[in-house]
Amino acid sequence: MIVIENKTLVIIKLLHTLIWAFFVFILLYIFFAVTIGRIDDYLWICISLICFEGIVLMINRWRCPLTLVAAKYSQNREDDFDIFLPKWLAIHNKKIFTTLFVIEMGILSFRLLA
Repeated sequence: MIVIENKTLVIIKLLHTLIWAFFVFILLYIFFAVTIGRIDDYLWICISLICFEGIVLMINRWRCPLTLVAAKYSQNREDDFDIFLPKWLAIHNKKIFTTLFVIEMGILSFRLLA
């Protein structure tokens, strides 16, 4: 049987997925920029946005604020209940992208010190 989700929850999941995609785009831009040595204002803005996201996650005990909002509309607490991502990616999301960001900052540090 197919279960139709609460319309509000679907909107939250869509918004959460769009925000997630925005930050993935930012991380990919940072990787591109530091790899080719394009150290410009856009790079620093992107790094600032990622740092701001990290602060928001820390304040919310490593959970996205939208997860807390989505929890009001669902009893489901699976790792992907609040976002349109494959479960394996939802589970490992922070590990994957934090590792990428650390690598990017290492490359940037190397470029700045060289």
